[in-house]
Amino acid sequence: MAVGKKLVKAREGIDREKLYPIADAVKLVKERAHAKFDETIEIAINLGVDPRHADQMVRGVVTLPNGTGRTLRVGVFARGAKADEAKAAGADVVGAEDLVEIVQGGKIEFDRCIATPDMMPLVGRLGKVLGPRGMMPNPKIGTVTMDVAAAVKGAKGGSVEFRVEKAGIVQAGVGKASFSEEKLVQNIKALADAVAKAKPAGAKGTYIQRVAVSSTMGPGVKVEPGSLNS
Repeated sequence: MAVGKKLVKAREGIDREKLYPIADAVKLVKERAHAKFDETIEIAINLGVDPRHADQMVRGVVTLPNGTGRTLRVGVFARGAKADEAKAAGADVVGAEDLVEIVQGGKIEFDRCIATPDMMPLVGRLGKVLGPRGMMPNPKIGTVTMDVAAAVKGAKGGSVEFRVEKAGIVQAGVGKASFSEEKLVQNIKALADAVAKAKPAGAKGTYIQRVAVSSTMGPGVKVEPGSLNS
């Protein structure tokens, strides 16, 4: 595949084989984020797990200390007082049977989905719609909860869900190119710490194997995994 001139130029000064300390890697990525929009800074972490085995699944949620730089639209399945709580906390879409019908019709006007436990029998019908998008509410990551206000505020305030993909990789946005290097490093370390704490019992050998950071349009920079430890 042909590589664009801009990407070739952006790769100049980066040793493709070197593992950089996280602060140096972030500096290199920030310097090369030249798109006309505020690029997202992303991290990819290769884990020594096989997600096909239930005891090696890695998932969780972490609130980044400096937020993500993007505003998530939050949908909440709740009734009565809990629906009112969700609206007061800033949820974008709130409903029960009516919202289930809308989503079943293919209209999803939210990026994160939260539900009260009593709504899960209803929300369970949406598995085929929300599941493939990674949006199904789950008690393990705090998106099935009675404390909908806290969940909504967390989602709005910079919480990031992470989940290992089939190839054993966790990918997540950890801020914007306009963030300071220090804020990006703090966010990356917070995410890496959450991934480390989510290490499953079935994981054998080296858990965090390879790490790279990049911007939306820029080249990837390999990171020394040990430099992620706070």
